[in-house]
Amino acid sequence: MSRTPFKRVLLKLSGESLAGVQGYGIDPSIIKTIAAEIREVVNTGVELALVIGGGNIFRGLAASSKGMDRASADYMGMLATVINSLAMQDALEKLGVSTRVQSAIAMQEVAEPYIRRRAIRHLEKGRVVIFGAGTGNPYFTTDTAASLRAMEIGAEVILKGTKVDGVYSADPRKDVTAIRYAELSYIEVLQQGLQVMDATATSLCMDNNLPIIIFDLTTPGNIKKVINGEIIGTIVQGE
Repeated sequence: MSRTPFKRVLLKLSGESLAGVQGYGIDPSIIKTIAAEIREVVNTGVELALVIGGGNIFRGLAASSKGMDRASADYMGMLATVINSLAMQDALEKLGVSTRVQSAIAMQEVAEPYIRRRAIRHLEKGRVVIFGAGTGNPYFTTDTAASLRAMEIGAEVILKGTKVDGVYSADPRKDVTAIRYAELSYIEVLQQGLQVMDATATSLCMDNNLPIIIFDLTTPGNIKKVINGEIIGTIVQGE
């Protein structure tokens, strides 16, 4: 059993997924592996956009909890996402994948400004578009940025790559009785406070009926499998 293959997708990666076992910074071997998988997908004709978090470099929420001004901390977090975006662009272009970084904060020397119509045109031409700097506003996460951009470009689905193979009722590393869900509704995610995306991002997807698939990024070949419609991970959609 499988789903219909997707044609235009937004892939959301956490910053931590780029850090590998070191837990911080960018692990060159991991970014190369992800880039190679993305190239395989793009070569099949899928239009792919990316949003990458910045938690491997700086976490705005964590810094604000230790006394830093929240807005300043969030802007620093946005800059961290641009660093990750440029690293991913470099890895993809070394493999011959045409890539554009669009930033929600103007920095014309390193990235294009975010312009919706231009982003869609890049996708139509087969380029990978990486959206950096979140939404450009403090108090919003990169999850919310991923939901917003996915809807703006008309993506069919958000694919959220994590270190676990779906959504569980509890942390499977701490609780052996944790159950993995194959399918959830947006309401179930919000009511149970499940770790899918933050509430703002989930509500945005619910209001616009945009499915979210949470899958294990660390297993080689999973990006291609999920885009081809294979049933892996957990899908969150309307009832």
